[in-house]
Amino acid sequence: MAVADHPHDPLDARVPTVIADDVHIVYRVSGGSGGKGSATAALSRILRRDRGEPRGVRKVHAVRGVSFTAYRGEAIGLIGTNGSGKSTLLRAIAGLLPTESGRVYTDGQPSLLGVNAALMGDLTGERNVILGGLAMGMSREEIRDRYQAIVDFSGINEKGDFITLPMRTYSSGMGARLRFAIAAAKNHDVLMIDEALATGDRKFQIRSEERIRELRKEAGTVFLVSHSNKSIRDTCDRVLWLEKGELLMDGPTDEVIRAYEKETGK
Repeated sequence: MAVADHPHDPLDARVPTVIADDVHIVYRVSGGSGGKGSATAALSRILRRDRGEPRGVRKVHAVRGVSFTAYRGEAIGLIGTNGSGKSTLLRAIAGLLPTESGRVYTDGQPSLLGVNAALMGDLTGERNVILGGLAMGMSREEIRDRYQAIVDFSGINEKGDFITLPMRTYSSGMGARLRFAIAAAKNHDVLMIDEALATGDRKFQIRSEERIRELRKEAGTVFLVSHSNKSIRDTCDRVLWLEKGELLMDGPTDEVIRAYEKETGK
């Protein structure tokens, strides 16, 4: 399916922010199936050597020929079963993974937010807010101005003064909420969120969805990876459906999710 039309937007008003042009991403993984001394592993190593590939390395073709154009003001959901290439594609858009072939073009600076985004566990939440803001290009003055709003948005102080404790004392949900709150404090050219809305209670999810809608209005583009079809429906106006690294469908949210649910029963 072609990129969804947007009849309510004049064509000349649509500004591309991300263009993926026939993107292929291949991981090279050391080691093969079976133990080092197994006959299967030995045969695999011989066959790879005969094909001229490095010994002990196998290829995983994670993204296969994906092409699409994202526009300013869109919120785009990425769906697909586990291992379909969603997170890999986001990392390529963010410039964290090289493409095997094809190209990714971006207008502005992409920012990737995932539940495993690295903050420093031995530092307090307060220090991580400062470091996280600086890493996103905010000035110290901007961080000071937005600091309390970040803490309030995350909700981690609702049951105590957790912001003054080391992040290693936080639950995974608390850490994920703080990461999202830090990232959401800044307007982004392209913001990519990998499963961030899957953590936290419904109240936090509603706040997150509202903030994503605000980011869209402020002329950004948002990508959201989530296993929750409800979060995708509530947040996104367009969906990319990936399976086995291939783009199966690209179109309006309800249309793509209906086809996905019919095919997978999810």
